Amino acid sequence: MAEISGWLLPATEVGRKRPGTAARRWVDAAGLWCTLGYAALAWLARQPGEPGLPEFFLLIAWTGLPVFGVFLYLRRGDEPFPLGRLLLWAAAFRLCGLIGGPIFEDDFYRYLWDGYRFATSGTPYGVAPDVFFVDPQVPAAFQAVLNRINNPELPTIYAPTTQLVFLLSHWVQPASVAALQSILILFDLATVALLLRLAPARNVMLYAWCPLVVKEIAFTAHPDGIGVCLLLAAIVLARAGHWRSTAICLGLATAAKVFALILAPLVLVRARFRYWVLFGITTTAMYAPFALSGGTDLESLGIFAREWEFNSAVFGLVTTVLERSYVVVGLGVFFATFWLFYAAQYVKNAAGGVPRGDWIYGVFLVVSPVINPWYLLWVLPFATVVPSVWAWTASLAVLLSYVTGINLNAPDLQSYQQPLWVRLLEFGLILAALGFDLVRRRRSTPSG
Repeated sequence: MAEISGWLLPATEVGRKRPGTAARRWVDAAGLWCTLGYAALAWLARQPGEPGLPEFFLLIAWTGLPVFGVFLYLRRGDEPFPLGRLLLWAAAFRLCGLIGGPIFEDDFYRYLWDGYRFATSGTPYGVAPDVFFVDPQVPAAFQAVLNRINNPELPTIYAPTTQLVFLLSHWVQPASVAALQSILILFDLATVALLLRLAPARNVMLYAWCPLVVKEIAFTAHPDGIGVCLLLAAIVLARAGHWRSTAICLGLATAAKVFALILAPLVLVRARFRYWVLFGITTTAMYAPFALSGGTDLESLGIFAREWEFNSAVFGLVTTVLERSYVVVGLGVFFATFWLFYAAQYVKNAAGGVPRGDWIYGVFLVVSPVINPWYLLWVLPFATVVPSVWAWTASLAVLLSYVTGINLNAPDLQSYQQPLWVRLLEFGLILAALGFDLVRRRRSTPSG
């Protein structure tokens, strides 16, 4: 057990004094308090229909605010975090999600259907679900799944690595969201373990106990955590100089979600050329069998990029005065310029450190046409390495995007349309937190 604890703890915490009794009591009190909140959310999730928005946001505040309180308490006292309790309560929160099941989302029906199609035809790609609406060979359990898939006229948008997890879930138990939740929870707990190699345990608590993470992975079974876990594994391996494994993990991460490609060059910046080639080969190898079978996720991904808009920030604002095509090009150029500027500074000053994924993914989301809450799963792990008020404020504020016509039961709004006040409040909170960070940083920086 001592060896396991030593591996999980960052080098800066190995050998430090044990947490005091007061610290353990504060952590346990907060953990129990949050568990009660997640248990209540699980109970609401088991009821017919969706939870009410007031109850949902009350429980998000219930489970989120104590985490920040414990973090500040331990940070000011410079006490080490009781690692066993971090993991114990993190597992308890996720168990509540597994018991409760999905809320405010129906994407999991697509995941279950993709697993079935992969298992029965050898590929989940190339054929839209609506083709099977009148197919008598579809089992009854999957007919029920099929009838609840959103956008059934489009083939799947989920990438090959993710599809392998859907297939595994199907093998464990067909048409079972609980089986998929269990697998994704294991990936998420692996992410927590990887973060403990990159940041102090009290920082990692911010991710491990984060309501958005628990809701989007444990409750709702969003698969972004697969790519995030593989990306973090690549970063940990790169810091240890294991470049072959790094390149393979990066390839698998990119084949889980294209978001990983944004950071991949920075992770490989110190690697020899042959490992860049291995990264490319791994990514290609994941896509090639499906491409040869008649399709990949790229077709629907292109439609998504060209046509969809939801909860956007700068993109939504600028498209009120300019055509979408001009906005896409302009914001794409802006992000590329920002990325190149950051990459130049990273190579010059900090190559070998952990890239500021919170900055890179944060800017990427700000200019994106869609900001779903689970997209923050790519930001938050990096905000444990260098915590910021804006990132953790965003982890709660972005959940306001669930205030839509369908969840409000508002006849004057379309299903996924948001009232104007939602985006004003959501992004206003994040901007205020960013301003606080900037002022605090300026005051803490010596003049000159």
